[in-house]
Amino acid sequence: MNAQPLGQFEDWLPGGGAIDLPGADLDWLATARQRALASARALGVPTARHEAWRYTSLKGLIEQAFTPYGAAAPGARPDDLEAHLIAGLDSHRVVLVDGRFAPGLSDLGDLPAGLRIAGLGQLLSQDPDALQGRLTGVAGTGAHLFAALNTVAMRDGLVVLVEPGVRLARPIELIHLAVGTERPGVAQPRTLIALGEGAEATLVERFVGTDEAHCCTNLVGEVALGRAATLGHYRVQTEGAQTFHISALHIALESQSRYRGLNVGLGAAWARTDLVARFAGEGAECDLSGLYLAGDRQLIDFHLDVDHAVPGCASRERFKGILHGKGRAVFDGRVLVARDAQQSDAEMVNNNLLLSANAEIDTKPQLEIYADDVKCSHGTTVGQIEPETLFYLRARGIPAIEARRMLCLAFAEEILADLRPLGPLHGHVAELVGARLERVAFD
Repeated sequence: MNAQPLGQFEDWLPGGGAIDLPGADLDWLATARQRALASARALGVPTARHEAWRYTSLKGLIEQAFTPYGAAAPGARPDDLEAHLIAGLDSHRVVLVDGRFAPGLSDLGDLPAGLRIAGLGQLLSQDPDALQGRLTGVAGTGAHLFAALNTVAMRDGLVVLVEPGVRLARPIELIHLAVGTERPGVAQPRTLIALGEGAEATLVERFVGTDEAHCCTNLVGEVALGRAATLGHYRVQTEGAQTFHISALHIALESQSRYRGLNVGLGAAWARTDLVARFAGEGAECDLSGLYLAGDRQLIDFHLDVDHAVPGCASRERFKGILHGKGRAVFDGRVLVARDAQQSDAEMVNNNLLLSANAEIDTKPQLEIYADDVKCSHGTTVGQIEPETLFYLRARGIPAIEARRMLCLAFAEEILADLRPLGPLHGHVAELVGARLERVAFD
């Protein structure tokens, strides 16, 4: 295939090739980077002619002229992090600042036996054998341009390795802190989460930053679950108003494993999240849920691709959106059931609440089924607050604005209820959603 022009995104490649990147001397990683570069040039910049990017214009992203951060470690102080900590959340805390592992801000004391947490750059330099066969093993070279660019240019990130049979009592908390520099920069971190047979863990992943941080996050995450492993994964994106966010999370499930992922999208001017799950063993379960709020000058975009490649697996996809002002959102979900994947069970639902006439949602849930013994369904709704319900609350003396806010919170809580086992996190996110709705003008 002929090479496609990358335009502005040519600058996202490492200057002078990958010579100064961690692991530059590793043959297996060099091969992966070369394949990713070839993939990036073959894919080119996605446009509206590409179905997966039909509703997601890159014009605003291109105009920012982001360039990669250099090899120097970013500067951040404890004060930069303090405002983003959640009181009462007891966790093994890891902090990445503009995509780079920040041990001075992390709290990794007293890790239990069988749990290894390290920065990606650190492992590539000190123990690359722990990554060979794992890094890029789930995500491959990248399904689209930005994932491929991440593979070529990844410099740091997080690695979590949980040995077979280990059940973690405390959650792991990963905080992506966007600080930025004087020039608009792009961070391209990589995360790898691998659980051995029968292991259990909880991962809280939060993307935070200030409104002054003019930057971009281009993340690729890989999750590999061994046989009968269980991971609860809670992702909350509340980055600043000048931030652009690209995230691709790839999940591989072996037999009898379970992945439960909840995704909350509240921040950034422009955010695109791809969730890709593939069943590699029978009897596995994957539950993907999400809540997104989009307001003026904001786009939030979720793409799901769930591959039932083997028999007897179950997946649930439940996403809700609240849009106000001139906010835009995209939900594009696809479930593929292969010919031999009999007795697959899949359900996909997307519900949206529009609070203004100028808000817009493009929703497209899809089922692609080649097996005949399956239980699959999908659906979508787009609506406004029901007048009858609003009248009921107002008749009991509740002001109109407060009544609308209460109904929106109840709509959101059906998703956020999954956070209740992590009480402080649930309270934190519910407070953020509530505060956002207090500022909303109900048109």
